[in-house]
Amino acid sequence: MGAVRIAIIVVAGVAAVALAFLVQGMMSPKAPPPQVAVAAPPKPMAQVLVAKTDLGVGRRITAADLTWQAWPVEALNANFITDGAAPAPEPAGAEKVAKKAVKAAESVMGQNGPIQAFEGALVKEPLLANEPITSRKVIRAGQTGYMAVVLQPGMRAVAIPVTAETGAGGFILPGDRVDVLQARAAEGGGKGFTTELLMSNLRVLAIDQLTEPVADAKTAVGAVATLEVPAGDAEVLARGKAQGEMVLALRSYADIGGPSGRGGPGRAEQSVRIVRAGTTTEVAVR
Repeated sequence: MGAVRIAIIVVAGVAAVALAFLVQGMMSPKAPPPQVAVAAPPKPMAQVLVAKTDLGVGRRITAADLTWQAWPVEALNANFITDGAAPAPEPAGAEKVAKKAVKAAESVMGQNGPIQAFEGALVKEPLLANEPITSRKVIRAGQTGYMAVVLQPGMRAVAIPVTAETGAGGFILPGDRVDVLQARAAEGGGKGFTTELLMSNLRVLAIDQLTEPVADAKTAVGAVATLEVPAGDAEVLARGKAQGEMVLALRSYADIGGPSGRGGPGRAEQSVRIVRAGTTTEVAVR
């Protein structure tokens, strides 16, 4: 076989292999073009009033305890408190819920914002951090059940009559601490009298229906003072009311520590006549 024939065979083989690859490339399916991911449209959000930290039962709420948190409109509850700006909701039925949430905010705001409306309120049921604030879990002054939440566990609220004279001239305000004293005539018909410390270090819950001091007020003159008393000592004040007038002694802020409860023994004052140089003088001694 000549060199020319061999060269022709080699060229034909190479051409055949190239043709086979070309046919295979034409027969194989083409890869689809790369797809560009399209971002989903953002869901409409509302601002919901939530607890910033865990709040226990009886906790008095301050502005620092509350904050606003973005909340999907589709997950809004009609009892949530919003900032009043309800976006146009996309899911069916969400618009109705959003409007109810706005009304819930308006019902507590009055002339102030939601946060200011809840300042001073008490936690009725535990609130967790980032949990929406609802009217069911908090109670504000003047609402039903307010005093029951104000009371500490194991304590009772007892009201006693007071006047400006027996109430430290009206300088006793809700939140102050007082001692309760009572003076009675000495037994046996004597001229002296006995004073007794009935209760010590009691918290004043209210003066009449005033449960919070009025802004810048220095006095609160009322006819009734409601005191927080240990459950086992409530009978002491009940007996004291039956025996006569009681006096409230205002305690200093530096002297409000320690437990609340029954006072110590009474101290008797007796009158003694002193005769000197024919002159009789009567003095009181303890």
